[in-house]
Amino acid sequence: MKKIILTAALFVSLLTVKQANAQISFSLNIGSQPEWGPVGYDHADYYYMPDIDSYYDVPAHQYVYLENNSWVRRAALPPRYSNYNVYNGYKVVVNERNPWLRNNVYRTKYASYRGRTGQTIIRDSRDAKYKKHWTGNDRREIRSDRREVRQDRKEVRRDIKDMRKDRKDDRKHDRGHH
Repeated sequence: MKKIILTAALFVSLLTVKQANAQISFSLNIGSQPEWGPVGYDHADYYYMPDIDSYYDVPAHQYVYLENNSWVRRAALPPRYSNYNVYNGYKVVVNERNPWLRNNVYRTKYASYRGRTGQTIIRDSRDAKYKKHWTGNDRREIRSDRREVRQDRKEVRRDIKDMRKDRKDDRKHDRGHH
């Protein structure tokens, strides 16, 4: 009888452990976050931008903002936000489905963040988890810098050549006048 009870208890505890494991859900979307996103988040559904009272849908790569009294999704911000710099503006990570439906809560809660700057963004972080964001850009910048250096060297060589030619011409000119 004790064996049956122990076996049953063990079986029930195993089922409980399996159910608990099944409820754990963890997802990373570091690679899909834009380089202007704030650092420190392994997952972000939306960024709320208090300066323009708008959202950015990270997985969909779309802005969500109010237009003619309804929330719209667009690939870019409208012209009225052309002066807004996503790299400098403060972003609040919001992991809630359709946060704009409770926009009054976010607008009130993060009103003090308007005009705030100095938030470290993914582009400027050298944390290994953001490596995908900066390795490609660094390589491109290095290649571009090398091209510029080569171009500058060519221009310097041309200038030296021109200076030598000018000196030679000046010497010919001086000999001809004496």
